[in-house]
Amino acid sequence: MVIQRIIKHLITGSMAVRAAFPAHSLHAIEQAIHEAEAKHAGQVRFAVEASLDFAALWRNQTASERAIDMFSQLRVWDTEHNNGVLIYLLLADRDVEIVADRGIHAKIGKAGWEEICLEMESAFRLGKFEAGVIKGIHAVSSHLQQHFPKKSTSVNELPNKPIIL
Repeated sequence: MVIQRIIKHLITGSMAVRAAFPAHSLHAIEQAIHEAEAKHAGQVRFAVEASLDFAALWRNQTASERAIDMFSQLRVWDTEHNNGVLIYLLLADRDVEIVADRGIHAKIGKAGWEEICLEMESAFRLGKFEAGVIKGIHAVSSHLQQHFPKKSTSVNELPNKPIIL
């Protein structure tokens, strides 16, 4: 357990999320998801969490492990074509994780998702949270458009609204 990480998580609260993602940014992200999903049959969710609770920190839970938990809890895996993608940001760690259902993950792989995460994290280091998320949504959607093109029977299976945990 690293003391610095615990301190960072203890001092990063909901105000940090509101500062990084004010209401207009959350609306822009929701709109970006809506517009992107109009071009493919995939499902994209964005979730941001200020910090982990003390029990998770004590277990040394990683952002990746938490993202997998949220992928399950938000039922992103529960799409007809196994093409749901969760973009998860743990703000205290400035760590982005992308968890994708098996249908799309098999086509992109861990390295493809990691490349998108690194680009987003680069924008976040510059304080460009909204732009970084929207860039990530576009990159994820580009893959979904290629592998799961929009069909006339495609429906929006998951909400587009960003989730603040």
